[in-house]
Amino acid sequence: MYLNSKLPSVGTTIFTVMSNMANEFGAINLSQGFPDFEPDNYLLELANQYLHKGKNQYAQMTGVPILRERLSEKFNGLYGIHLHEEDEITITAGGTQGIFTVISTLIRPFDEVIYFEPAYDSYRPSIELCGGIAKPIILEGPDYEIDWNLVRKMFSAQTKLIIINTPNNPTGRIWSPDDMKNLQQLLSNTEVFLLSDEVYEHLIYDGKKHESILNYPALRQRGFAVFSFGKTYHVTGWKIGYVIAPPQLTKEFRKVHQFNVFSVNTPLQFALADYLEDPGQYLNLNIFYEEKRDFFLHLLEGTGLNPLSCEGTYFQCCDYSQLSKDNDIEFTKWLVKEIGVAAVPVSSFYHQPPEANIIRFCFAKKEETLSAAGERLKKLR
Repeated sequence: MYLNSKLPSVGTTIFTVMSNMANEFGAINLSQGFPDFEPDNYLLELANQYLHKGKNQYAQMTGVPILRERLSEKFNGLYGIHLHEEDEITITAGGTQGIFTVISTLIRPFDEVIYFEPAYDSYRPSIELCGGIAKPIILEGPDYEIDWNLVRKMFSAQTKLIIINTPNNPTGRIWSPDDMKNLQQLLSNTEVFLLSDEVYEHLIYDGKKHESILNYPALRQRGFAVFSFGKTYHVTGWKIGYVIAPPQLTKEFRKVHQFNVFSVNTPLQFALADYLEDPGQYLNLNIFYEEKRDFFLHLLEGTGLNPLSCEGTYFQCCDYSQLSKDNDIEFTKWLVKEIGVAAVPVSSFYHQPPEANIIRFCFAKKEETLSAAGERLKKLR
């Protein structure tokens, strides 16, 4: 039987390719974005407690009430924002499911969606699965600055949604207050919705501040903000996140959510609710990861890899043009085979990549993992 693929241009992701190569050649894997260390033991104890407290059946479709209450308290404490947990916060099976559900809620065939590349690789396939037209705005290194005149020109009568991501995966760039104000001005007097991917909200460095759409009333009223417990608490395998949106948008979001997931892991939701009682666990996360970033940057000194600015996330991009003229895919393959370290080519985050010599490393690793990778990278000298 012939199956007419809905995603004909999609193959095996570069993350799977690089991880498989890392295993094949015994390389240290700094390609995929997940920690290689354990989460706080107290969080694991809480999860174990709730597994044995009878909390093993379906959770409420919108999420365990106490978890949504704690999230409301969190955002009140962080930003002075008063969220109503009953109709503005929905627990999802990870940030990616939240993103897909937002797009499924909004996009019909031939609706246009603007987003910025390099981009997290789920955006475009999600748009296309809904019959939408993906319209990427290309940002180029090393600064990945946004040309707002170009963004303005991309809008048309068919534009239904714009997607932003701050802090950005893969570049580590964060949006400034000026970026948010430009976006707010651009969207005023339009019927365009906004999806803000903020899963790395607490991973911001050098004294800088996260700019959430929730802090901008004109953006908040038309926007869905997506967050992730996995990124915050080093439990990416738990696949739990949440989406915040105004009541009228949340109502439509939940209509889709109930049919593609319905509810999320019950005992882990209760564990996360208890863990949220200590704000220090997320308020000090920037210090924890900034130390890892700086440690990794020190290891890169003298390797010929030129680090780009990393303002947030746990990803460090590097320009390798001093070392090779190969394209970034060939260079990362060579790096695995000959040096023994796996990275990701940044071109894989574009639909039609510009010419560049930039690769991405994940530094959410144990110090010994980073040190071992640093020793191998010294061979590049």
